[in-house]
Amino acid sequence: ETATEQQQQQKLPLLSAEQIKNVPPERILNINVGVLGHVDTGKTSLVKTLSSVLSTAALDKSKQSRARGITLDLGFSAFLLPLPEQLRGEQQTISSNEISSDNNDGESSSSDKKKKKKNKSNGNRSGGAGDGSDSNSNLDQRYDLLQVTLVDCPGHASLIRTIIGGAQIIDMVLLVVDATKGMQTQTAECLVIAEMTTRNLIVVLNKIDMFPENEREERVKLAEKKIRMALRGTKFADAKMVGISACVGGEKVAAVGEGGGHIGDVTTTNVHGEIAGTNNINGLLDVLQSQMKAPNRDARPSPERFHFAVDHCFPIKGQGTVLTGTCLSGSARPNDMVEFPTLATQKKIKGLQMFRRKANIIQQGDRAGICVSNFDAKLMERGTIASPGTIKLIHGAIAVVRKVRFFKGQLNSGGKFHISVGHQTVMATVTFWGAREIAKQVEREQESQQMASNGNAPILGKSSLGGTADLAGLPRLKFDWNQDFLHQDNYLETIPASDDVLPSQGETSNGDSQPPLHWARLEFLTPVYCPMDSLVIGSRLDTEVNANACRLAFSGRLVERYDERLDNGRLKSYTKKEKVGRCCRLGDPYRRSDDNKLVRYEVFGTDLFKKETNMSQFVGLLIETDSGDVGSIQSSFGSSGKFRVHFPAGTALREGDSLYLRFKRYANDPRKAIHQDGALPQARIGSRVDPPVKKKKKKNCINNADEQSNTNNGAVGEIEKLKGDILENGKSPLAIVSGLFTMEDDISKHKGRKVVAITTEEEGFIHGSFGKMGKVKVSFENGVSAEVGSRVEMLAI
Repeated sequence: ETATEQQQQQKLPLLSAEQIKNVPPERILNINVGVLGHVDTGKTSLVKTLSSVLSTAALDKSKQSRARGITLDLGFSAFLLPLPEQLRGEQQTISSNEISSDNNDGESSSSDKKKKKKNKSNGNRSGGAGDGSDSNSNLDQRYDLLQVTLVDCPGHASLIRTIIGGAQIIDMVLLVVDATKGMQTQTAECLVIAEMTTRNLIVVLNKIDMFPENEREERVKLAEKKIRMALRGTKFADAKMVGISACVGGEKVAAVGEGGGHIGDVTTTNVHGEIAGTNNINGLLDVLQSQMKAPNRDARPSPERFHFAVDHCFPIKGQGTVLTGTCLSGSARPNDMVEFPTLATQKKIKGLQMFRRKANIIQQGDRAGICVSNFDAKLMERGTIASPGTIKLIHGAIAVVRKVRFFKGQLNSGGKFHISVGHQTVMATVTFWGAREIAKQVEREQESQQMASNGNAPILGKSSLGGTADLAGLPRLKFDWNQDFLHQDNYLETIPASDDVLPSQGETSNGDSQPPLHWARLEFLTPVYCPMDSLVIGSRLDTEVNANACRLAFSGRLVERYDERLDNGRLKSYTKKEKVGRCCRLGDPYRRSDDNKLVRYEVFGTDLFKKETNMSQFVGLLIETDSGDVGSIQSSFGSSGKFRVHFPAGTALREGDSLYLRFKRYANDPRKAIHQDGALPQARIGSRVDPPVKKKKKKNCINNADEQSNTNNGAVGEIEKLKGDILENGKSPLAIVSGLFTMEDDISKHKGRKVVAITTEEEGFIHGSFGKMGKVKVSFENGVSAEVGSRVEMLAI
């Protein structure tokens, strides 16, 4: 017998309807498993092989699906297993975020206490979490069986909206890959969706029967190696893989074969426990059971937080309308009121079922049917129902987003993207900003959380419904309307290192940096009903279907509602501006007391303003220098646009040096006012340096004898200016000196005489006269480091 024939005689470890009929639904743990993959990889064949309980939409029952031979809509079916061994002693732990979010549910009211008492008496399967008892309990104390609900998603590129909607109601993923073809375009997109919506994935290599039996083992290993390479850089780099054949000879045989067609039907194959025409299904079940994680669920499944994602709606004669879907949060019971937000109507729950078994309560994670009366099924195909008043219509939102690193296009502000929220996909105009600011905010909050946690980190090894943005690596942040944000034209792929912030906020499993977080403004072209904190996925679904490119652009978490009419002026986005002038005159020199440095407390500038400028509006603005000195504009100086600047701490500025007026302007400010964030430094006092006293000579003393006396005796002068290009040693090559001669002296006779700077002992020589007031140019071959105001001496001949 061949290996396949031997496996045909084996039996699936699945439970039949007879075995579970006495187990109440409240004692069955439900985990939703999404079956994703490229078209024609055998997903529906696998679902049919595993399923023992089918829904009305399972196994491509629609006429269109059968006509085209592909899955066109979400299909739901299930099978039941004994509770896996590794889950029996495991606790179902609820994250602190979920617990804290429930604290505002008003559970202290008398009506809620009555509900909780009723829940407890009816065997609320939340283990008493709803009545305030410990939310951590062993799963084997609360559940007897495990129900695996399979969400069969389409694989065709044109149905990506449906795939995204299905992925947001799952706990884990079976990624089905054609072993003969490997990774394909939609396989990659499904992998990206899985990264956003789950932390638990198994790769199923289907159609291994297509390999010759003598080469099968080697070919399967080669296929696994290629898939493993494709998973590098994702959080599923170490995902389990298993090779199977869901239907030997081709998946179309199973996909459109005859089986049960109504809720509660059990396939003939599975009710007898036999595997017909399959390969290694037991191996897949072993891996699936070993990878099952305890699900994260609401700590307090309050009916006031009930959200239910509807995927099918149909009438049943004599009973009412049935809404099938997945409970996203909270809980519901018969006779509870639910709201249809898009229809602005409310209905009372007539009855609840889970795969045609009556249930007294449903809560987060459950796949269920809700029966209501007096409701036209044609009014709703997909959408959300919820506790009355909990979901509002929003025209726009502010979200924290992160780019999908496999998306090759640019994320341009003002661009239009397809935004998927739950089962809804609408167009929206998106604006990106705040990469630098959000990086600093995340860094601060991470530090505070580490200090607050004292090492009690949350458990991340659980499975969760894919609708939560936590799984997409998006932090819970508050948006501050009063915060200033630097304007960005587009999404920043990296944050410049000069901005002194983290380059990214997160890493992949192999340490690769992720794109930085951004704030994004989503302006929906069609308003949507959804709660805040929802996961959103932005896509460019107008991209050519056959193009080998990822169409998923970014994921996000809704943080704040945004209404353009009311909130447009509230966003504080600014651009940086800079105007450059120069110093045209220096004030009196002072010797600063704390460091004995020669500084100026007052300088005069030009080239910032025109002569007709009204300077009164600029008085008080801060001026900076290249060395970081900060002063403020005091007044205008003259009538040519010059201005006076006061430096409280002094400045070593020289004539010709640059003066900077730096400020920011807000985009939404109609006055276009100038805003500055800096402040003047603390004042540093100094003492004024007086210039040398010039001795006046009598007219009758100007004679040859006096000249000879002046020639023989060393005269003392003062450096008034430093001129010329700075030398490599940082010194000035030329100084303008006054006090050595009078305006009547013939300076040409003294050209070449040595002059020494008294403080630095640097030698120079007289180069010539400077003006007609007795000033001279003194050239220093090696430069002079003496400051303006320093004294010099002319050596005697």
